Amino acid sequence: MLRREDNERVTRTGPGTPLGQLMRAYWQPVALVSEMSGERPVKAIRIMSEDLVLFRRDDAPDEWALVGRYCAHRGVDLSYGRRENGGLRCLYHGWLYGPDGQCLEQPAEPEHSNFAAKVRIPSYPCEERNGIVFAYLGTGDPPPFPAYDCFRAPEAYTFAFKGRWECNWLQGVEGGIDPSHVSFLHRFVGEDPREVYGQQFSEEVEGTGKRLSELVGAGFRPDIEVESAEHGLRVFALRELTDDVRHVRVTNLVFPNAFVVPFGNGKAFCQWHVPVDDENHYWFMILYDFEEVTDTETLLAQRLGEVSLPDYRPLRNRTNDWGFDPKEQRELTYTGMGLDINVHDQWAVESMGPVQDRTVERLGVSDRAVTANRRLLLKAITSFENGNPVPGLPLDARSAGELTGPLAIDTITPADGWEAAWRQRESERRARSPWAGREVRRAQR
Repeated sequence: MLRREDNERVTRTGPGTPLGQLMRAYWQPVALVSEMSGERPVKAIRIMSEDLVLFRRDDAPDEWALVGRYCAHRGVDLSYGRRENGGLRCLYHGWLYGPDGQCLEQPAEPEHSNFAAKVRIPSYPCEERNGIVFAYLGTGDPPPFPAYDCFRAPEAYTFAFKGRWECNWLQGVEGGIDPSHVSFLHRFVGEDPREVYGQQFSEEVEGTGKRLSELVGAGFRPDIEVESAEHGLRVFALRELTDDVRHVRVTNLVFPNAFVVPFGNGKAFCQWHVPVDDENHYWFMILYDFEEVTDTETLLAQRLGEVSLPDYRPLRNRTNDWGFDPKEQRELTYTGMGLDINVHDQWAVESMGPVQDRTVERLGVSDRAVTANRRLLLKAITSFENGNPVPGLPLDARSAGELTGPLAIDTITPADGWEAAWRQRESERRARSPWAGREVRRAQR
């Protein structure tokens, strides 16, 4: 459990809060490139309780701008503004703002007035990476992007998507780094029929003749080990299959609000949980395949079938009990909430309430990753307040280049020497990759 003041400290991200300041020091996803296409690539964005407008510049189509949502003049909504001269023009009185937030024109003011030069709205740098627009909302110059696989993978080998969950961001992250829940939450009581999203649990694990869902369902008491890493934390879930064989699943916390997990044979994904406000958040995902070009059309069709646009809210949600079906729970899935594992995770974290009260929970040995993350987060908030380094935040190009991977894998190893065996399997996977093989030596570190 946490003290009430600590629970507030690790959940509140609004402007000026200690955690909000820390999270703004990292690049954060703000939109999918795919949702910004069409005739009007302009969108209202709310992130960490701050209202902004993202738009593609009309004078530089490869560049993005993110500015405050409201006109400094009379508070009109700029998300309806006209794209002109690389900026946005307010519809009310024609004030024009550049991509840096500087007011450039005030048509109704005297011709000789320099009032415009004194007016600026917030603005933040943006970069596009593999289907997602990222923004830096901190102070000073933005940090370089780490050399993580999700950023290095060629676009053809990736797929990006997002979804909205109605709960605090930390609940989403803690669900992603908790390795023991998969033995129950994603279990099937009947035959597992999944083919697309969630197939990492329905694929056969090499050398066992069994699907991963069977292995983790039977191995409901994994040994969980957590180690510190430059990117945050590395989490091991170890399940004894026989006296000689072990199932090893390696996942990662990418500090402060993302995780990397294996996604079936040859794939992994990085998923960020980004606050809208303290009671709602979006998850953004980049899936990357080490071996094959991604079937984007199939994945996109499957994901779009599970959400409502334009807000990407899941069709199964609190208003309809997440689609709960008691007959399905008896005969097919452990949850009774459909085949999409995203809905299972969503139910788990949303059912805790908008902001989980961690003062009344009871954590055990199996919660090592969750408790390690909370200690790391509290320590990092204090460190950042004091101007000291924090995990996963590169200071220069050299340190950014050292933030690689993170390594994430599902595999079978000998019970003895599993530490070396899983790294060897990961090395072999990267060596087969048409884009990651040249980084095998560095990634093993």
